Amino acid sequence: MDKPRGAGRGNRGNKSKKDGERGNGRGGNLFRRKKVCRFCADHIDLIDYKDVKTLMPFIPERGKIQPRRLSGTCAKHQRTLQTAIKRARQLALVPYVTD
Repeated sequence: MDKPRGAGRGNRGNKSKKDGERGNGRGGNLFRRKKVCRFCADHIDLIDYKDVKTLMPFIPERGKIQPRRLSGTCAKHQRTLQTAIKRARQLALVPYVTD
């Protein structure tokens, strides 16, 4: 006799949760805290390309500019941050790749 469809695929759907446990099954919290734009919170309109301390947290080791979904900046400040980082790179204030 043949196996029924789906047999032999493990026990995916029959996971029992403990009392009061919530989650999406990936080990994380169901509700993720919304990231707030750092520049909007501090009421900063102009991002200066000469202020390297402000720019460096948005450039990881590989030298790429962090996207909005990781950095938490709004669209307006992400654009100005991007141009400020590119200007600072041109003037050698910020390295293209950090080693």
